[in-house]
Amino acid sequence: MNTRPDLALPPEQPLDMPRQHQHAAGIALRSGWSAFRARTWFMRLLLTIITLAVTSYGVYEMYAVLNRSITTVQWVFLILFSINFAWISFAGSQALLGFLLLMFRDIRGRRYLHDRPPAIRTAVLVPVYNEDPVRVAAAIETMAAGLADDAPGRFAFFILSDTNNASAWINEERTFRQLIINSNRVCPVYYRHRRDNSERKAGNIADWVTHWGGGYEAMLVLDADSVMGTDTMIELARRLEAEPGLGLLQTVPAIVWGHTLYARLQQFANRLYGPIFSHGLSIWHGEGSNFWGHNAIIRTEAFAASAHLPILKGKPPFGGHVISHDFIEAALLRRNGWGVKLATDLNDSFEEPPPSITDVMVRDRRWCQGNLQHSRFLFARGLAMTSRLHILSGIMAYMSAVFWLMLVATGLLLAVQADMTRPEYFTQPSLFPTWPVFDSERAINLFVASMAIVLLPKFLGWASAIINLRRCFRYGGPVLVTLSVLVEILLSALVAPIMMLAQSRMVWEIFTGGDSGWKPQRRDDGSIPLMDAWRRHKWHTVVGIVVSGLTFYLHHDLFLWTLPVTAGLLSSALLSWASGKRGPGQALKLFGILRTPEERRPNRILTDVTRRLESTRGDNSANAQPGLALMLHDAAFCEWHCAQLPQTPADKNRFDPAQVLAAAKAERSPSMDALEAWLTPAESMAFLHNPELIHIVARLAAGSARLQLATK
Repeated sequence: MNTRPDLALPPEQPLDMPRQHQHAAGIALRSGWSAFRARTWFMRLLLTIITLAVTSYGVYEMYAVLNRSITTVQWVFLILFSINFAWISFAGSQALLGFLLLMFRDIRGRRYLHDRPPAIRTAVLVPVYNEDPVRVAAAIETMAAGLADDAPGRFAFFILSDTNNASAWINEERTFRQLIINSNRVCPVYYRHRRDNSERKAGNIADWVTHWGGGYEAMLVLDADSVMGTDTMIELARRLEAEPGLGLLQTVPAIVWGHTLYARLQQFANRLYGPIFSHGLSIWHGEGSNFWGHNAIIRTEAFAASAHLPILKGKPPFGGHVISHDFIEAALLRRNGWGVKLATDLNDSFEEPPPSITDVMVRDRRWCQGNLQHSRFLFARGLAMTSRLHILSGIMAYMSAVFWLMLVATGLLLAVQADMTRPEYFTQPSLFPTWPVFDSERAINLFVASMAIVLLPKFLGWASAIINLRRCFRYGGPVLVTLSVLVEILLSALVAPIMMLAQSRMVWEIFTGGDSGWKPQRRDDGSIPLMDAWRRHKWHTVVGIVVSGLTFYLHHDLFLWTLPVTAGLLSSALLSWASGKRGPGQALKLFGILRTPEERRPNRILTDVTRRLESTRGDNSANAQPGLALMLHDAAFCEWHCAQLPQTPADKNRFDPAQVLAAAKAERSPSMDALEAWLTPAESMAFLHNPELIHIVARLAAGSARLQLATK
């Protein structure tokens, strides 16, 4: 418990967290050999065989389509096709095995029943960065109430704020202060704000580990939009406790609370196809799985000893702090002998989707830079092969867009070349001509096979619902789930070429030195004006017009073949604008299209969070957006805010321009409203970190208020 009741944090319990090196010796898994590991190796072998067989078929057929008499451009086309076909073959093979495992578990059943709380103590970490505090508080209050009843004394929540906007900081402090005061002692809620946002989320977590990690055997990392059921949180702690060699256990978050068209599209795809992919991943991950940054439990001591990220030589985007921390933290844990597993059988783990295409593009820009930066670790000494495959998969998630774009461009070049170039029948000395032959029938068969592999995961997701009637009716029944799959395929096909061009541009920007920065995410409203959508997607539209015109000029059949690509590009601005609107999404919901199980039968934890959130939002005082003036006129809150600031003496040798300017403006401002208007964002944050300046201005504000009252 706190030694001072005005503090929002418990006494520090430090834990050493040495920074790791990019290259280090690997350690064998602590768990030793087991039947689980033997089964994992067998499934890895089976996955490799299926992937190689399908890839070999596709590459051979394409080579045969080109009739074995291949020009330089055709060789480029064949190589690009081979890379792309291998990528979709791996995904399709993985989905097939995941489907079989899911069907087996449907037959066997997947219930976990335990009646005792875990013995270990777990800190639930909730990093926030300029988020809506009311939404975060509602989720934490609901989860904490359940844990207080079911596992008293075993869990504690830490809200770790990296917020760098003054108004947002004041707002979250007012909201979280009330949450802390009302929290149950057997499941307390704490709050910490740090001024230095170094290393972003990874630095935020590392800061907690070094100050309080010594008091908790486990840390359950959530995101600001995460919600997790009490039973699932307790079971995660039990499993970590039961396996001494396990360092991290990752759940598979389900996407919920999607309201816009694009959010509902992602939500449906995640809920229907997600189990196929997650079970496919678990087939070959074994104890070398991955970390997705949230909704996972981690052994604190293992994380502290293994996963303090190295700082890479050079400047961003490839040097400096590691941006996408999660993949590398999992790799470092595995390198140090700790198992990393994926729990596909635990439900009640949730997150929210980005609301629109433009929001996904903003998020992808950061993820793309982080994944490409991981290339620095691809050949790092000591990493397990599965960790290298995770890193390669992350890179390919964005490089595949470049390869697809290059494949389309090369195919168009071949079409132009065929239209404009006179055939050479005697390229070599011979009595007989070499006829240019293109096996069109084989090409059509290969195209059908390629589309079948691309659509296989979607078909298997649909089949998993049709076969299991209980699952099927959670999506509205056979008719509605089939219609939903068709709508999802159509909309996803239109979005795919937009993302192909957008991600290709991201890769280009990163390779030319562009840095993504760190922007907060929008959670609910994704709407943008139509003209803004046009400005964001005008080049996509232009590319669509050029490609459509070129293919129509070359051959009408070629125009029809490329229509799946050009249609999405031509409608990119309109599609992006509509994607962030609630109207289209709610219209589909009204007819039961893109329905998910949580909409058919509301989940208890989600219902409780929603009810608590609606109740809180109904209170206008809780939903206020306070500024500096409002804080300074609330003496109790002002004192509480100052009590949370680090009690360290000022460094006289350190010159802080923002602090100096904030003090000068405070001295000269005629009123609080004027001061708030004068201060820049950096100066506002500096002001809020200076308790002496806050107290001086608060006294002046109080005196001014009394003077105004006396004159009245």
